[in-house]
Amino acid sequence: MRGTRFLILLVIAIPLGWYAYYDSKKGPVDDSPKKDKVFTVDADKIDEIEIKSESGDRTTVRKKGTDWEIVQPISAATDQAAVSGMTSNLSSVEIQRVIDENPPDLKEYGLDSPRVEVAFKANGQQRRLQLGQKTPAGSDIYAKLPDSKRVFLVPSFLDSTFNRSTFDLRDKSVLKLDREKVDSLEVNSGSHSVKFEKKNGEWQIAQPSAGRAEFSAVDGLVSRISSVQMKSIVPDATDLKKYGLDKPVATVRLGSGSSQASLAIGSAGESGSVYAKDLSRPAVFTIESSLADDLKKDVSEYRQKDLFDARSFNTSRLDVIHNNQTSTFEKTKVKNKDGKEEEKWKQTAPTARDVDASKIEALISAVTVARATGFVDSTAQTGLDKPELTVAFKYDENKDERVTFARTKDGAYAARAGVPGAAKVDASVIDSIVKALGEVK
Repeated sequence: MRGTRFLILLVIAIPLGWYAYYDSKKGPVDDSPKKDKVFTVDADKIDEIEIKSESGDRTTVRKKGTDWEIVQPISAATDQAAVSGMTSNLSSVEIQRVIDENPPDLKEYGLDSPRVEVAFKANGQQRRLQLGQKTPAGSDIYAKLPDSKRVFLVPSFLDSTFNRSTFDLRDKSVLKLDREKVDSLEVNSGSHSVKFEKKNGEWQIAQPSAGRAEFSAVDGLVSRISSVQMKSIVPDATDLKKYGLDKPVATVRLGSGSSQASLAIGSAGESGSVYAKDLSRPAVFTIESSLADDLKKDVSEYRQKDLFDARSFNTSRLDVIHNNQTSTFEKTKVKNKDGKEEEKWKQTAPTARDVDASKIEALISAVTVARATGFVDSTAQTGLDKPELTVAFKYDENKDERVTFARTKDGAYAARAGVPGAAKVDASVIDSIVKALGEVK
C-alpha cells in the first residue's frame, strides 16, 4: 500500500517539478502594467527646443552639427549637458497615470495657463508638452498635450529638467581656454603680484623672485580659475565703475602658448559673489567670492615647502658635509650568495666600508622630511655663508640637488642650490640629520 502511494506521489511530482524548472528558466514575470510614452521620438532626432519657463523666460535652442546653441532671445553657447538632459527626457517620458480624459476645468491642475511649456521639432514635426502644478504628494506633475483635453501625470523630476530660464540653459564658463595647455599664470592684486610658469611639466615661481612652486597648490588654482562659472549676468552693464571694474581689485591672466585669457574682479555683489569680467568680452557677471580670496594669497602660500625631491627609493648617492668632513654613501648592485643581484649601500669617503642599510635609510629619511616653515628673500644674516651642514643627493639617475643648513641666534635656515633666498627651518631638523649621520658613522 505504501509503495503504491509513493508511486502516485512520484507521478504527480515529476511534471510539477519540470514545470517549475522550465518556468524559472523564463525569468521573473513582470506583471506591472506597461506605461505609454508621451512622445514617440528618438533623442538624437530632436533638432530644436523652445522652453517657456515658470519665470516667463522664453528660450529657443537649436542644434548646430553635434552641438546646441541658444538662438533666442540671445545668441550664446549652451550648457550642453542641460540640453542633452531635455532631449533624453522628451524621448523617454512616460504617462504615469491618466487623471481625466475630458476635465471640465483645467484650472484645478494648473493647466489653464501652464507653468512650463516645452516645444520641440524632430523630423520637421513640432510637438509640445504643457506642465501644470505638482500633485499634493509632490511625486508627479499634471500635464497635457495642447491638442488634447486629457490630463495625465508625469514624474515631478521633470520640473527641474524643463523649468529653465535662458541663463540656466547657457554655457556659464567664464574663460575659453584649454586647461591642459595652460603654461603660465599671473595674478595682480593691488601691490601684490605673482607669476607662475610651467616648465618641463613643473610649476615654477617666476615673480616676484624665482623659486620652486608647490605643484598641487598652483595647479589647483589654475583649475579653479579656468573652470570658474558665472552665477548671474548683469544686464546692460555699461558703467564699469558701478561694479568696481574700472579699477579691478584683482586681475588674473592664464597663458597657453601665445594665447591668453584674462579675468578682472571688481567689488562685492550679493550672496557671496563678486562682479567680474572677461577682458575680451563686454559682459559683466558675478562669480563666487571665494576665488577672489584665493587670488589675494601671498606667494609664500604657493612655494614648495619640501627642501628635497629625492627619496630613499630613488637615491643613488648621498654626500653629507659636517664639521669640515665629507661623508659619501653610494648605492651599488651586488650578487648575493644565490647569484641574484641586489642593492647595497657602501660608504666611499672618508673611508670605504660597508654600512647598515637601515641606518642609511634613517639618515635619508631625516634629511628628506625637512620642510620650510617660511622664507626670506636674502641669505644675509642667515649664517649660510658658513654653513653648519650641507647635504647633496643624486637621484633618478641624472638628477642632483644640494641644500646647506645654518643656525643663528634668530633661528635656523636652509638654502637650496640654484634657488634665490633662503627657507626658515626648525632647528631640530639639523639636529636630527646630525644624529642620524652619527648613527651611520
